[in-house]
Amino acid sequence: MRQTIGLLIAIVSLFGFIFFSRLILIEIQAIQVHNKVITDSVDLSTVESIKPLTIVDRNGNIYSEEYVEWRKPIAFENIPSIVKELFLLSEDEHFYSHIGFDVSAITRALVTNSKQSSIQQGGSTITQQLVRMRYLSEEKTYERKLMELFYSYSLEKNYSKDEIFEMYLNEAYFSNQVYGINSASTYYFNKPIHELTIAEVAFISAIPNNPSLYDPLVNFENTKKRQERLLDLLVNKNVISLEEGKNLKAQPIQLNVKEKIQQYPAYTTYVLNELKQLIAAQEQLTVKSDTDIKEVNTQIEARYKQLLQSGATIYTALDPDKQAHDEQAINDILSRYDIQGSATVIDNDTREIVSLYAGKDYKKFDLNRAYQAYRQPGSAFKPIAAYGPFINETGYTTNYTVSGGKFCVGNYCPSNYGGGVYGDVSLSTAFKHSYNTSALRLVNRIGLEKSFEYINQFDFEKISNEDFTYAASLGGLNYGVTTSELANAYTSFIDGSYRKATSIRQVVDASGNVVYSWPKENKTIWNSKTTSHMRTLLQEVVKSGTGIGLRTDGSYLGAKTGTTNNFHDFWLAGLNDQYTAAVWIGHDRPASMEKYEKQQIHFKMFNTIMND
Repeated sequence: MRQTIGLLIAIVSLFGFIFFSRLILIEIQAIQVHNKVITDSVDLSTVESIKPLTIVDRNGNIYSEEYVEWRKPIAFENIPSIVKELFLLSEDEHFYSHIGFDVSAITRALVTNSKQSSIQQGGSTITQQLVRMRYLSEEKTYERKLMELFYSYSLEKNYSKDEIFEMYLNEAYFSNQVYGINSASTYYFNKPIHELTIAEVAFISAIPNNPSLYDPLVNFENTKKRQERLLDLLVNKNVISLEEGKNLKAQPIQLNVKEKIQQYPAYTTYVLNELKQLIAAQEQLTVKSDTDIKEVNTQIEARYKQLLQSGATIYTALDPDKQAHDEQAINDILSRYDIQGSATVIDNDTREIVSLYAGKDYKKFDLNRAYQAYRQPGSAFKPIAAYGPFINETGYTTNYTVSGGKFCVGNYCPSNYGGGVYGDVSLSTAFKHSYNTSALRLVNRIGLEKSFEYINQFDFEKISNEDFTYAASLGGLNYGVTTSELANAYTSFIDGSYRKATSIRQVVDASGNVVYSWPKENKTIWNSKTTSHMRTLLQEVVKSGTGIGLRTDGSYLGAKTGTTNNFHDFWLAGLNDQYTAAVWIGHDRPASMEKYEKQQIHFKMFNTIMND
């Protein structure tokens, strides 16, 4: 019997030895695999944090912020010592003595976790927490924990303790898409970390331990209780006295949550669109054929996205007072009518866009009609396509005689407004009363090619070869133009020169370096005599032509009206001593506005933005 039992024990032991040997072999192989993975995978490359982009007006004030995550990094030496002590005492008391992980803390965690079915306690150091933020996930598996130790050890070898601590304090998550201790201070209290009281510091320091449980906007009382425990910890470690602890706990916590600055959405969306154009222009990302459109757009979008997340600042020409005035005034006018509108105002001296109206009840990233709504400009296009080119090419004055009678070029036979037929009239008369047949005669005299040589010098994005017809001389275009484009073109009547008006002055990176800015060179379009004649023609429109009803507070105002077929669009473009502007009204889906013709709604808009 004993022999039988002994034999059974021997057999069981043999199988047990074989079984555990196989387990040991598997573990050895696993360790070898881990070593290779660790050797191949530990990559401590710099991790770029997403930082907010700010947009600044001409007075240096921020009026828009673009961000998903709120980050305001701070240098280690500028972080108050109380903050450092709080996190060291509560998260990793032996931070300055361990090698990236704390063996004794891990041992305690293993003992605790051995009684559970999964990992419940981490024993994590500040370095390990940083590794999880930057390189690994929060997954609770032993394999991930092993990788975490190797990353932590590598991090400690490559960075100083202060550098690791700084990264941790700038990347810790404080709920509500807020990252970093200074970010939390500016978000929850609307002031930098060095201005917080110890009670406020302890309050926000409570959040990272469990950002959901201690979200102060949702679970304020939970956050307050943990704040008090942190203050008790400071008392127990003799950082503050018992009396100080009591007083700090009694101090009321008054949140002053930061609101994302989002003023002037119409101007902001224009700026962001112009930023892409600026990137493309400065980095020479131009489309040379149909095949590279996608590639160029991809490159522009990648650089644009990088800028939005890099902490850059865009300095703009926005005049906030004028923008607010123009928006309110035009909204008041259009609120009485079932129509839409847009307007662009450019400063004559700087050639910068100072205000922009994108439409009634405009919301950010809606259709921005000032630069996205392309409509036929009608007679407002004649100064650019017909009269300016004709005078510049021929040298004739405003007294030159042209017929206002019926006229055809090929099969194109436009009529004058109301079907009027006129005899020989001066350029001034034809212009101020907007005779279509006279304008067509001028373009026919110099040639369509010559007319387009002038048109193409302006930045009309949607004008293409399909528009190369005589109808263009009267503003009959395939897609049309926008108010920003037409106002741009009219700046050439300031002094005969042209430079595309811009909203962006410069783009500065997080380090203060200028990375993008527009060139400031003007090109000459009209000679001095042509410029003088065109200014006179535009002024006559206001004095005794289709522009009667327009007014100016200055010494000069010149303008041109435009009405398209079936009264689908009403335009006004012109300039005074200070501004150049273009105004459009219509329906987003073209429909007749004949009933509004005599109400001169666009005149009211033009008057208010030119005489504020």
